[in-house]
Parts: sequence; C-alpha cells; structure tokens
Amino acid sequence: MPSPYRAIFGPPGTKSFSAAGLLGRMPLSMLGIGVVTMISQLTGRYGLAGALSATLALSAALLGPQISRLVDRHGQRRVLRPATLVSVTAVAGLLLSAQQRWADWTLFVFAACAGCVPSVGSMVRARWAALYRGSPRELHTAYSWESIVDECCFIFGPILSIGLCTTWFPESGPLLAAVFLVAGVFWLTAQRATEPAPHPRVAHTAGSALRSPGLRVLVVTFVATGAIFGSVDVVTVAFAEADGHKGAASLVLAVYALGSCLAGAVFGLLHLKGHASRRWVVGVCVMALSMVPLQLAGTLPLLGVALFVAGLSVAPTMVTTMALVEEHVPREKLTEGMTWTSTGLAVGVALGSSAAGSVVDAMGAQRGYLVPCAAGLLGAVVALLGYRRLRPAAPKAAPSGVVQQGGPAGNAEESDGERVS
Repeated sequence: MPSPYRAIFGPPGTKSFSAAGLLGRMPLSMLGIGVVTMISQLTGRYGLAGALSATLALSAALLGPQISRLVDRHGQRRVLRPATLVSVTAVAGLLLSAQQRWADWTLFVFAACAGCVPSVGSMVRARWAALYRGSPRELHTAYSWESIVDECCFIFGPILSIGLCTTWFPESGPLLAAVFLVAGVFWLTAQRATEPAPHPRVAHTAGSALRSPGLRVLVVTFVATGAIFGSVDVVTVAFAEADGHKGAASLVLAVYALGSCLAGAVFGLLHLKGHASRRWVVGVCVMALSMVPLQLAGTLPLLGVALFVAGLSVAPTMVTTMALVEEHVPREKLTEGMTWTSTGLAVGVALGSSAAGSVVDAMGAQRGYLVPCAAGLLGAVVALLGYRRLRPAAPKAAPSGVVQQGGPAGNAEESDGERVS
C-alpha cells in the first residue's frame, strides 16, 4: 500500500471501520440489480422489475437524508441498527412475496420500506472527517480511499448478485445483499471509539443541510451525474444484447468502475493546490466530454476502452465533492449533507435508467448513449452556473487600524478555503 494510504490507517480502529464500511456498502451495488434479476427470473416481466428497482432507489433517496439527520443528532449506533432491521425485514418481505407470487402491490410496499437502508458510505466518511478534521492532506487521502472502496463494490457487487440469482436461486442475490448490510452495519456501530460525537437538537441550526446554496449546487449536479450512471448501465446491457453477448455487459461495466478505481487511487497520492471548487468544475466537465466517444464505439471491445477512459474522471470528482460538502455544511449536519449527494445520485440513476430504456426501445442501443451525453451536458451547465456558490468567501477587510489574526473563526468557507490547498 502506498505510504499516504498507510499513514491514514495509523490511528487505532481505522482499518476496522473502513472494512465494516466495505461490507455494509455492498448492497448499494447488489440490491437493485439483484431485484431486477430476481423478478425477471421469476416472472419474466422486465417492466415490473424496473419499476421495483426505481421504487427502491427513490425510497432510499427520500429516507436516507432523514436517517442521516437523526444520526447527526443521536449518533450512529442508536439510529443505524433500528433502521437496518427495518430495511432487512422489508427485503425479506419482498423476497417472500416474489417467491410466493403475491399481488404486485405487496412488492411495491416492501420495496418502498426497504429504502430505509442507511447510507453506510456517508457514515464511514463522517468518521474520517472527525478523525482528520484540520488535516486536509490526510482527509483527501481518506476520501480517495473510500472512493476506491465504492468502486470495488460496483466492480464485484453486480457480478456477484447477478451470478447468484442466475446460477443458485433467484432470491439469492438480494438475500446476500441483506446479509452484508446487517453484518456491516452492526460491525461498524460496535466500534464506539471512532464514532463521531452526536450533536443534540439544541446544537443544530434550523432547517435542513440543504439550506446551504453550495450543497444545493452539488446535489443538483449529482442528479445529472446519477443519470449518467443509470443510463450507461441500461444502454450497455442493451448494446451487449444487440451484439449477441449480453453476459459481457457486466464485464464491460466492471471496466468502467475499474477506470474510476485506478484514478481514485492515483488521485489520493496527489497534493493539489488551489481551491477544490475549480477541480470539481473541471471534473464535471471532463465527465461530460467523456460521454461523447461512446457514440462512436461500434463493438464491445471499443466500448470497453471508451468506458475505461470515461471512468477516469469519476472518482476524482466524487472525492472533491466530499471535500466541498464538508466545507459548505455545518459540522453538526455533515452526515446529512453527505447523504444528500447520495440522494441526488439515486434520483439521477432512476431518471437516467428510465430515459435510457425509452430511447433504446424507440431508437436502438447505439442511440441510447445520447442520454448520458445529455445528462453530462446538463451537469456541466449546472456546475458552471453554480461555481460562484462553491468558491471560498473573500476575506472581509479589517477595520482601519486593526490587524487581522490568522485563524478564521466560525466561517466555514473562509477556514476551509485553505484546507484543500
């Protein structure tokens, strides 16, 4: 392991909570695709499968920030364990109702309740933020590491979920995802020494973390980013099927995640100067441009190369986003703020996959890549228009005859403007 990564794991407990986070995040890439595969295996109804997956994603997008807000107030252990039990109970109900061929409405009820799943990635990043607050280089490396973990989940999770559903029994993929969730969350919350201190209601400012203009820019841009991911997944499956090798779709998508994983690993070794907002805008624009070559890929190997290159901009942009969230959201709402970005991604994935499916049906698989192109363009426009809300605030001029002291007090944007340099 390179020395910057070795250094962040020096404090006690860091390896354990990061490993627990990996386990608890596997359902993020396994549950939705597992439900789609299970329903299509049991009923052959892809429309129902897609609708259930969208219900699950939108429910998680709605409930996730509320769970994280409770975590900020009451602590991870007190909130995550009950929320996880509710979620896995709903997943069990979904599997049973599918296996027993109960009425369709029962499937949707259980899928909606299963959205109570906690945002484990936000919980782990909040622990890193509490540990390395005031140490920008270590925190940058820690966020890069967690981005690598995310991509590992997306490389292996879908392959594992689809493989189990198709070779063992249809319910096995979502079932294993639920087991991973319980094991990861209970292991994580058993580690009290690294758990961030809760902030009681009296310490909270009024309203949601979304009151921050900077966070709103990040979330809206992440809706477009999620639409890129969701549409690329759907169109790539359709492209592979049209090419006569549908099973290769998971490998091609794994190459996309691999590009992001490698870029995240290198990005964590760098100590970049300048404010994070500039890097973020560049990353979003590069991500949009990387969708253009997908229109020209006429074969699966060429598509794999194009997706690998496209993946190189993903992890660095995600890492920079988390640094900006920490800068623009009050400390007592950090977990909620990080979860709102995940919510934006989830909403975008649902919208992008739906739009891509419609375009593929109407115009064919190759034209389906127009959807991630359009989503990337939208994200770049929002990022450019919202850039001024992400820049650090200009320092206020000191009154005549008064010498300003070096340390800012209480202004998150002023204090954090130096943190990523």
